[in-house]
Amino acid sequence: MNMDTYPQSNGELRWFGNTLVAIRLSSMASDDKISVIEHWMPCGETPPLHVHHREDEVFHLLEGEMRFQIGDRNVHAGAGQTLVAPKGIPHSFRVESAAGAHCLTITRGDDFETMLRQASRIADKAELPAATAPSPEMIDALTRCCAENNIAIVGPPLA
Repeated sequence: MNMDTYPQSNGELRWFGNTLVAIRLSSMASDDKISVIEHWMPCGETPPLHVHHREDEVFHLLEGEMRFQIGDRNVHAGAGQTLVAPKGIPHSFRVESAAGAHCLTITRGDDFETMLRQASRIADKAELPAATAPSPEMIDALTRCCAENNIAIVGPPLA
């Protein structure tokens, strides 16, 4: 990704796994608990297959290409496209573009945002963190954190 696409100042910046995220609108800002989180992800980034039990997750791609698995559907999406992963449906994605991907996730509720805050760390600069493979301990910690926030990991990342 081009450094020009990274955030310049506003938003709380965090490193979540191998990604950079900016919390653009916190669920704490309104009674409806709408959360908008901006993501910068490297090529190949893929979370484990998971289910949000109480929130739909909306993805809006700003740059790059991603492959989504939502239930039994496989969808390729590019810049400008928006997809919904409904609550209760297993889903994952994989960043396919060599330059990475840049997207927004939007949820109504605080489960995803709370999990992200708990499982991430404050970014000390506006760039992707050094890439690391998750250790078994990191996977266990993420699985527990997700479960505490009504998100179940139900399968491996996409290949």
